[in-house]
Amino acid sequence: MEVSARNQLKGIVKSIETGRIMAEVVVTLSGGEEFVSVITAASAQRLDLTVGKEVTVVVKSTDVLLADANN
Repeated sequence: MEVSARNQLKGIVKSIETGRIMAEVVVTLSGGEEFVSVITAASAQRLDLTVGKEVTVVVKSTDVLLADANN
């Protein structure tokens, strides 16, 4: 599927915590960084997400905040 978002990062599903309505999915990138996404449980099921599955993290946001790393 083609998407317009340019911020696409390949990773591996590290863990999935599924509740009745929502699922928290942790994805590990090749450099060891982790992204956490909260999606609907139905979406996790539809995507057939399992630990170890390769996925693409797509970041699309209207706000990106920066903080001083030295404070």
